[in-house]
Amino acid sequence: MKYVFPAVFTPEENGFSVAFPNLEGCYTCGQSMEETLFLAEDVLCLTLYDYEEAGRPIPKPADVRSLEVGDSGFATLVEADTQEYREYFDNRAVKKTLTIPAWLNKMAEKRGINFSQVLQDSLKERLGLNDR
Repeated sequence: MKYVFPAVFTPEENGFSVAFPNLEGCYTCGQSMEETLFLAEDVLCLTLYDYEEAGRPIPKPADVRSLEVGDSGFATLVEADTQEYREYFDNRAVKKTLTIPAWLNKMAEKRGINFSQVLQDSLKERLGLNDR
């Protein structure tokens, strides 16, 4: 869930605009280079997150060297981590009902095991998200 896509940055009258040629509707702008880069990472994450949620295939990133940038623009790579985006913006708790054997429940309660934490840890391991 980590991606790198090329972006074209173009100086504007009051800052910069940025567009991602491979991704429909993926563009933003900012007043400073720092702000524009931050917003570029954000819009890239949001766009790719939307692709994932809709089940749309993620386009293959274009070669940054092949992009036309005009006289004053430039192309560079921008990173996106949609898993981090999910964790930051959708970290609300949801209730799940599950069933385990009574003997296992009793043993776990005696040891003070946090069932929610065990389930979260196990799901992250099963999904290959251990580094989070």
